[in-house]
Amino acid sequence: MRYFLPILFSILLFTGCQKTETKTASADAKHYTLKGKVVAVDRAKKKATVAHEEIPGYMEAMTMDFPIKDDWVWDDLTRDSEIRADLVVDKDGYWLEKIGIVAAPKPNQSALPINENFAQIGKEVPDFTLINQDGKRISTKDFRGRATAITFIYSRCPLPEYCILMSKNFSDLANELNGNAELKDKIRLLSISFDPQTDTPAKLKEYGQGYLGKNAKPDFTVWQLASGTDKEVRAVADFFGLRYEVDEKDKTQFNHSLRTIVITPEGKVRKVFSGNDWTPNDLLRELQATIK
Repeated sequence: MRYFLPILFSILLFTGCQKTETKTASADAKHYTLKGKVVAVDRAKKKATVAHEEIPGYMEAMTMDFPIKDDWVWDDLTRDSEIRADLVVDKDGYWLEKIGIVAAPKPNQSALPINENFAQIGKEVPDFTLINQDGKRISTKDFRGRATAITFIYSRCPLPEYCILMSKNFSDLANELNGNAELKDKIRLLSISFDPQTDTPAKLKEYGQGYLGKNAKPDFTVWQLASGTDKEVRAVADFFGLRYEVDEKDKTQFNHSLRTIVITPEGKVRKVFSGNDWTPNDLLRELQATIK
């Protein structure tokens, strides 16, 4: 049995750093986490009917229509999709944004073929090469012998729950590991930028230092940041299932999904976090489990 079913029914957190289409929420807007199942989709009217769970402190479980502003979602949102979204309630209306979609399989549908080029649990990571924050060319083979976590970011990402959170989690864990003599040499973290035009080695070093803290030593032993050519980065992203593309409405921004991967000292995929519902402690626990 294949373990990495998200390749078939992906968690498409492809809101990334995408901006809302017309208006943004006011400072007084309320935000709630919504979980539910799509009952119907009306692409023309840009709304979906969702049977959602109880929203604590706001609304009991019910089925109702929700406006959705983001254009990208209509290619992936289908009836029976299970979703997680941010319900925004503002003075002039309500809508869903930051939508995560789990596309449910149709009843009695046979399994789709597995893409053997995609990261699957237990699959060995190919030898990708990139350039790190010091301008040094590094390879995934350089991390063999150590438990490694990889995530994807770009420095201009403005949203706190996406790249900013990924980098905060990695830097917090790096600072913790830098003070742990037992684990410092056994674990490595790597953030890969998919914006190589902007994220030069010097920029990545400055970016990483900002997260490590102004008073922290510029020590990138545990946590490295890297990028490469468009082709090199795309190859890594494709293997790990990361989706990203330039926002056509703002070329400085990317629409992207989230992927954080745990790799064993033997260079095999152990765990794939598909969203942002994990903490530095969650990541450390997975990493430690590979070196016991």
